[in-house]
Amino acid sequence: MDMAKEMKTSGKEKKAAPEPKQQSEKGKRTGSIVRMAETNLNGKKPVFIAIQGIRGVGQMFSHAIDEISGLGNKIVEELSPEEMAALEDMIANPGKHGIPTWMFNRKNDPKSGETKHLSASTLDFTTRMDINAMKKLKTYRGLRHSQGLPVRGQRTRSSFRKGKTVGVKRQKQAPSKSKSKK
Repeated sequence: MDMAKEMKTSGKEKKAAPEPKQQSEKGKRTGSIVRMAETNLNGKKPVFIAIQGIRGVGQMFSHAIDEISGLGNKIVEELSPEEMAALEDMIANPGKHGIPTWMFNRKNDPKSGETKHLSASTLDFTTRMDINAMKKLKTYRGLRHSQGLPVRGQRTRSSFRKGKTVGVKRQKQAPSKSKSKK
């Protein structure tokens, strides 16, 4: 019995002392957040999954970057600064690295006519500017955007009614003024 008590007390001593958080070789905590292409990414995830958190990078595009770079199964935290810079350059300029143009998200840009890939804040800014241009030209899509209605031909009878009246309100009936005769 004495040995059992000793084992229990030794177990309590180990639990009582808090262990310091582990530091990686870069000085970041494990599970840290890594900044890439104007986006915070989870440092614990593999590269091909983590870069899907960047706006403009989907599954197909991240798989293409994985195939070309060979960094897919590496953890984002473990990347060297050179590998991080190369990965950012692949996302920003995929045409230079052999990614096919059919994967780009901006084909035949209306202003320049070229096919390019946008990501992060440039994608948001360009989309907003396109919508504003449609509103200014008063195209059908622009009018639908300005009225807050669906743009792509959906039915509106029962959908898209948020914030609008749904049904008919009845008027309050005034009390009758008829007097009974006796």
